Amino acid sequence: MNKKPLAVTLMSAATVLGMMLGTSCKKDNVVNNDRAVVAGGPSGASGTCGDSTITGVITSNITLKSCKIYKLDGLVYVANNAVVTVEPGTVIKGIKGIPADPNVPGSGTPGGGLIVTRGAKLIADGTDTNPIIFTSNEAAPQSGDWGGVVLLGKAPTNHAGAVLVEGITGTPPADATYGGPANNVPTDNSGTLRYVRIEYAGYELAPDNELNGLTLAGVGNGTILDFVEVYKSKDDAFEFFGGTVNASHLVAIDALDDMFDTDNGYSGKIEYALGVSDPNRADKSQSNGFESDNNAGGDAVTPYTHPTYNFITIIGQPTAAAASITNGLPSTIGKYGRAAHLRRNAEFVINNSIFLGFNYGISLDTQKPATGANTKTKYDAGTSTLTNNFVHAYVFPFSTEINFTSFAAFTPAGTTNRGYTNTDPNVNIKLTAPFAATRAIGNYVPTSLSVAKAAGAFPTGNTTWANGWTIL
Repeated sequence: MNKKPLAVTLMSAATVLGMMLGTSCKKDNVVNNDRAVVAGGPSGASGTCGDSTITGVITSNITLKSCKIYKLDGLVYVANNAVVTVEPGTVIKGIKGIPADPNVPGSGTPGGGLIVTRGAKLIADGTDTNPIIFTSNEAAPQSGDWGGVVLLGKAPTNHAGAVLVEGITGTPPADATYGGPANNVPTDNSGTLRYVRIEYAGYELAPDNELNGLTLAGVGNGTILDFVEVYKSKDDAFEFFGGTVNASHLVAIDALDDMFDTDNGYSGKIEYALGVSDPNRADKSQSNGFESDNNAGGDAVTPYTHPTYNFITIIGQPTAAAASITNGLPSTIGKYGRAAHLRRNAEFVINNSIFLGFNYGISLDTQKPATGANTKTKYDAGTSTLTNNFVHAYVFPFSTEINFTSFAAFTPAGTTNRGYTNTDPNVNIKLTAPFAATRAIGNYVPTSLSVAKAAGAFPTGNTTWANGWTIL
């Protein structure tokens, strides 16, 4: 945990130059692994007026200018109803942390990160030509270099009381809790993230206790999330812990764990989203497209997790062999899971979506709770629905399962969902080039011959998920 004074510190470029031996504002650090990180903006291009390092707790309104490069030194909290406004084209870099030793509880540090507490706001409103970029401070960045972005809100969750957000332990310097009966504001507003890219974030504090690329905990539907990409997160790309926030035009690329994770009573809409699996690594907990729980025990607590997904495309692996690895990096037990793992009493609505390249497509896990209604029985009862989805899987496109081990096929209700089991995952669905080594948004668009496109599982007139600005 950061030991610096609990007040925001904005160091001048000259001070940073002296303290960091002249490392700030270098012109040879404008590309991260061939991904441009320099943009323009209303105050000028990134780095043209120096650096500022931010640490501690922000307690009053500030504006981050596009002409500076900002560096987050440790976990930075926005508290006391403060508003952080970020100009279009601004670059914010997380200073690298120290990886935790899995054998030593509490070891390591998550590096830079931005945590917006309840009542505070982050206004990061970029444009398609001047996105706001959160990235690593390393010249050769790696997944997990820094802690990511966390929004905490006052919208409903199914926790009995306020809880500390996952990925934070101990006594943080500002209130890092969300939820609780005193904070039941569905329309709560944590700000705006629009045309924002978050790269190389995520941190595993301990098993099953991680920071993600973008963590949203109790975030209300007064918040705007639109045109947001998370690239190479070390845990989930996007995780929603309860809340009611709606999100659109999301892109999740190469997350180690899940692309979109929803739990603890999340009930918003996720629309026009693309998730692409990392071909080079998988997580020990199994890497999925969707993962959804009501809570960890599958308990009958309300509000139930009940997201609505519309126009989603999830891309897995190009072969059954690749989808079946059991020793994928970075651990020795990394595995790919399912296109959608819906479990632990979670409810759902999934419409007009495309899934391909996993052993199991849409899988309903019946392990928890041990008795009573579960994710599958709620689907059978019509509480959850599947409509107009095109699902490829190497084993079962639609399955039930019991705790990762016992799978069985099921036939979805109605006639609008289609399942395929082919050696070539794309032979029926016909996206342009979903497994091409060179990533491009157009690879994931159905061709004119696609049955999915003809059936309306891809939105007419929407040929990208991020209006052309996203760099994969």
